[in-house]
Amino acid sequence: MAFDVDRLLRLWSEPPADDAAAAAAFGELYTDPVTVNGAPVTAAGLVVRARALRAALDQVEREVLDVVEGGGKVAVAFRLRGRHSGTLSTSAGPVPATGAVVELRVIDVLTLTDGRISDIWMVADELGALVGIGAVRVAAVPAGGG
Repeated sequence: MAFDVDRLLRLWSEPPADDAAAAAAFGELYTDPVTVNGAPVTAAGLVVRARALRAALDQVEREVLDVVEGGGKVAVAFRLRGRHSGTLSTSAGPVPATGAVVELRVIDVLTLTDGRISDIWMVADELGALVGIGAVRVAAVPAGGG
């Protein structure tokens, strides 16, 4: 049976309004705790992260680019787009709302244990998103490389 990637992404962009219901919904898809990039995160912690993402982006659109399943793992490449309406947490620090459309390109490698996600390695193209909303500028390289 194929893993329901659409359900997973919908939960992140549209979590239930009630915290207990949201934690239960995450508990259906994730172990509690789940390991995210090497650190344990509880179902309640996933709810906090989903709420922060929802507060940072309005009019969210999801596009699944590719899914590869095998050996107890699912790799998902997707785009997440939305209007940057709230503070966006990034590895470079929090970015206040710009009102611009932000696009995050993400690859998640999910390890499944008994049908639920027990481990995630996630990589996001934050630099492309930050450049896109004008939060950072990339220095131009002079012609000739130097």
